[in-house]
Amino acid sequence: MRAVLRTVDRVLLGLVGLVLLALGGAVLAVGFGAPAPSWWLHDGPHDVLLGDAERTRWRDAGWWWPAVIAVLAVLLLLALWWLVAVVRRRRLAEVLVDTGDGEGAVLRGRALEDVLAQEARRVDGVERAKARLTGRRHAPATRMRLLLAPHVDPGTALDDLTTRALTHARDSAHLAALPAEVRLHGVRHRAERVG
Repeated sequence: MRAVLRTVDRVLLGLVGLVLLALGGAVLAVGFGAPAPSWWLHDGPHDVLLGDAERTRWRDAGWWWPAVIAVLAVLLLLALWWLVAVVRRRRLAEVLVDTGDGEGAVLRGRALEDVLAQEARRVDGVERAKARLTGRRHAPATRMRLLLAPHVDPGTALDDLTTRALTHARDSAHLAALPAEVRLHGVRHRAERVG
């Protein structure tokens, strides 16, 4: 199902991109004086996008502006829904766990993310931690962001994270590997005043 959605997304984005490219290229070409294509709505570079007759055509109809606003609102909501769906899909929803009996089990991605973040917060000097699963169900990876206290050595914190949280998560989910991209940030502290 995900492969189908990904293909639909790519096809739709490609079509929208081609239409916008054709329209933009036509506007640019006509604006520079090239002859207008046969399907073009206007005659030349000095023609306006909406003439007086087109702008005032529906002015007296009480339904016109509410209909225009409703259609634009629906298009905006559809675009936002599509954007949220694409962004959410990048987060791994579930991980396949090999239970050894041939059946396997499914682990919720959010649960594994929460456990990774909690264990990372237990590492000495880690103020905050966030984890996000990416990759595929059978081969997950993680992206982590750690906020370190000023006194912490980043190498030591990264080593502790690798040997504790990441190893524990990999072993408990029976994963062959759990690649991780870790971003370390230091806590900014205010300068101390010397009296």
